Amino acid sequence: MTGRFEVPAMRLLRYGLHGVFSVLLVVGLVRVSGSWATLSGGVLLGAVYAAGLPLGRRRTASLAWLAALTLLWAALGLLTTDFVWLAFPLFFLCLHLLPPRAGVPAVIALTLAAVGTLAVHESALNPAQVVGPVIGAVVAVIMVTGYAALYRESERRRSLIDELTRTRAELAATQHEAGVLAERQRLAREIHDTLAQGLSSIVLLLRATSPDPSGYVGEALRAAEDNLAEARRFVHALTPPGLDGSLGSLEEALRRLCTREGAAFQVDGEPYPLSRGAEIALLRIAQGGLANVSRHAEANRAALTLTYMEDEVAMDIVDDGRGFDPRTRSGNGLGFIRERAAELGGTVSVESTPWLGTALAVTLPVASSVTSPLAVPPVTSPAAPPAP
Repeated sequence: MTGRFEVPAMRLLRYGLHGVFSVLLVVGLVRVSGSWATLSGGVLLGAVYAAGLPLGRRRTASLAWLAALTLLWAALGLLTTDFVWLAFPLFFLCLHLLPPRAGVPAVIALTLAAVGTLAVHESALNPAQVVGPVIGAVVAVIMVTGYAALYRESERRRSLIDELTRTRAELAATQHEAGVLAERQRLAREIHDTLAQGLSSIVLLLRATSPDPSGYVGEALRAAEDNLAEARRFVHALTPPGLDGSLGSLEEALRRLCTREGAAFQVDGEPYPLSRGAEIALLRIAQGGLANVSRHAEANRAALTLTYMEDEVAMDIVDDGRGFDPRTRSGNGLGFIRERAAELGGTVSVESTPWLGTALAVTLPVASSVTSPLAVPPVTSPAAPPAP
């Protein structure tokens, strides 16, 4: 036998219930020891009860066992009142094995049956014989209801702790990723602004020295060109995966992401070049938003739209999933999205209704989005050498 709640306290309660049933059954058997038919019925009742203990979580078998136990108890009630107080453990069995809408009516029916049994065998009922079963039923209902409320509160707290643990892990991973990305961007800028620019100047000076450099000058020129190419490769390698710095690469990266996540992708407006920071922010936001759709939304369809407007660029992620109430629930994921957008002067809005889907809209102003891409410009020969 098992109830709906499987925790140590419930196991202790079940053991106590088994003990109460056993004590009341033994008392009844002792009192009817002179009647073979009633004694046999009591032994059969005990055997049926013991047979139900190993049923575990097999709900159908447990309900059939409860029905057999109740019918056998009622049949014994027609012979004697010595087993009537077994109704008390039966109250708990009904409340644990049946849903609330059926458990309470079953307890009421058992209470009436217990009082009816006493009425059949007694010439006149005294108040204690009526109040006793009623009090037992009320106590059973209050105890089980109170325990169910405590269990729900315990489960809610456990769920919150699990969510907090997951959130902390996600926060740590996100912070690590943000730190790695920031360091990669810093290194890319440093290489671009110092080493690559210096090598580019060296190449220009060496080319201006002679139309056809040879000897040590030629070797120096080739070494500088090789190192400049290597610097370009470093800058390219330090950019986020999916973004190669060319015009339209953000669209391709988003298209590949949507294909992988099973979402529709659309571009509205005439594309124009965005800054590296804007591209990275939009790609990371899209990754986080579509990941949330896959993990939590239970959506049948999702779509991502990238819109180029005159004064801003916008990205919308829409799904038809389970949704949520943004007023009462806002995870760290949305917080990180807002932080990324805020760093570029952008805004984030979320519209969602439980079971009616979610729409996430991110906008970045053109002033912070359109700049020259982070790349080393190609070297061209000047019309005249720079002044020494």
